[in-house]
This record gives sequence, structure tokens and C-alpha cells, in this order.
Amino acid sequence: QVQLVESGGGLVQPGGSLRLACETSGFVDAEYAVGWFRQSPGKERERVSCVGRPWGKITYSNFLGGRFTISNDDAKSMVYLQITGLNPEDTGVYFCAAVDDWGHSCAALSEHEYDWWGQGTQVTVLS
Repeated sequence: QVQLVESGGGLVQPGGSLRLACETSGFVDAEYAVGWFRQSPGKERERVSCVGRPWGKITYSNFLGGRFTISNDDAKSMVYLQITGLNPEDTGVYFCAAVDDWGHSCAALSEHEYDWWGQGTQVTVLS
């Protein structure tokens, strides 16, 4: 059974940085994809970043600009999201999600195509 657990959120000052972590387990296929999403007050859930393995090669995508960087540590089954230059608009719940046996760029994945979701970690940026 695939399980995802997020951590690393918290309360930060504007301009600060955070590294969120998504601990994964239960994958049976190496060609997986993991995405980061966020849901801010009054807004729809949106894609932040993703990592996939199309054709056996790790590929990273970031959708909200250079302040967001996804990375991974396969030995630890971890996927990270580093956020720099935090501003109050970044406040929200950050989720990781996953899909197994995905042989395409993770940029092609919409949120509805992910099969598993974590519970989220709260990021609050002071104003």
C-alpha cells in the first residue's frame, strides 16, 4: 500500500525559506511520479512541482517559478520541496501526491491523475 507523509511546514518570516519533505513507501514500480500541490485560503488547489521517471530518467518540473525546487533522495524514499523567498501568498497546506507506473513527463499529470495523497503540511508566512 502506497503511503505518503509530509513534514517540514511551519511558521516563517517573509523572505525566509523552508524545505518540505514527503516520505514515500509502498511503491512496487520504479516508474513513479510524485507531485507537490498547495491549497491556499480562498484558492483552488494548484500544482507546485513534480518529479517523474520517463524512460528511466529522472525529470523535474517546477510550475510556480524559481523560488520552488523539487528534489529527491531515492535511498531514503524521500521527495523534497525547497521554497525560498517566502511571502504571505505562499501560506497554505502543501500536499504531496503520487502515481505509479507513469512513463511520461510528470508535467503531463493533472491533479486528478494522481492516485495517492498525503495529509498535507501547513506553511504559514507572517505578514
